[in-house]
Amino acid sequence: MGHGQAAAQLRGGLMAAVTIWLVLPFLLSAAATWLARGYALGKSLLDHPGERRSHAVATPRGGGISIVACVLLGMAWIAVAHPAHRVSMAGLATGLMLVGGIGWLDDHRPLSPLLRLFIQALAALILGWVLYQATGAIQYAALAFVAVMVLVNVWNFMDGINGLAASQAAIAAFGYAWLLGAGPWLWLAAVLFASICGFLPFNFPRARIFLGDVGSGALGYMLAVLLAAAFSLSPAPGPALFLLLLPLSAFLIDAGFTLCMRILAGERWWEPHVQHLYQGWVRKVGGHAGVTLAYAVFSLLAVILMLAAVGWTAFWIVAGAITWYAAGILVWARLRKDVQLSKEAGQ
Repeated sequence: MGHGQAAAQLRGGLMAAVTIWLVLPFLLSAAATWLARGYALGKSLLDHPGERRSHAVATPRGGGISIVACVLLGMAWIAVAHPAHRVSMAGLATGLMLVGGIGWLDDHRPLSPLLRLFIQALAALILGWVLYQATGAIQYAALAFVAVMVLVNVWNFMDGINGLAASQAAIAAFGYAWLLGAGPWLWLAAVLFASICGFLPFNFPRARIFLGDVGSGALGYMLAVLLAAAFSLSPAPGPALFLLLLPLSAFLIDAGFTLCMRILAGERWWEPHVQHLYQGWVRKVGGHAGVTLAYAVFSLLAVILMLAAVGWTAFWIVAGAITWYAAGILVWARLRKDVQLSKEAGQ
């Protein structure tokens, strides 16, 4: 067999594996979401319209359980196919079950915020332990802990309109998959991306089921996993962190600055509200789809910048990331001002 023929067969085998790895989770997630919708309707797990909601009709919640189930199956497959990663996958699966499990319970009956934070912190500690065991570096463990605590709650805060939280997670997972290269971390990013895509048709443009806390928390946790993994694998962790934060910039800017404003105003920042930019934007334009797509375009551009900047020097990576965030903050402030002016004009 010639070298060219062998290479062609290798490429063909890889493409077949990638196809199976993307199509199978997609189909399983779609089927599981359909089942979750039937379960939620049967149990009357519904989000009802209200002054702190952006939807107009009662909608089932908890559809994110399908993503959790598919990602757990993917972790099990990775553990079998790559024995050296069994302990890591077991730890990651434990953390995902903790975050997803407390969210699933909260979808059925509201729980104490402190209890949820405690469980999230436990999952964060487990991820930190996994990274420390794999690298022996405490800074990787610390980043993993912070990433879980931030992203789980950011995705929960930002899960308020059709398709927004799921599409943003899918875009970030796609970007991280390109950085993670071949191996178990690539497969993990791929199964997360495919599982989200299986859920999205039920959530966008018309929402037949919401992610629920089980889904939003799980997405934040898995993005923290991928971010921490990519950070630990980078030969230059400092500049890499600036790159890795780019796909998350839309949510970090909106959630972070809205949270700061609520804290400075002395409000109960942990309670539900409608002060995020995306919520005001929906009220202004009268629909979810355009806002979700606008956020998607912003994040796709961020992913393109991240991938383009991989070969840059450390100085230009840091400068590019700072410039992107500065531009994003200016856009956020301008749009928020427009939304406020539109609201005042309508009063």
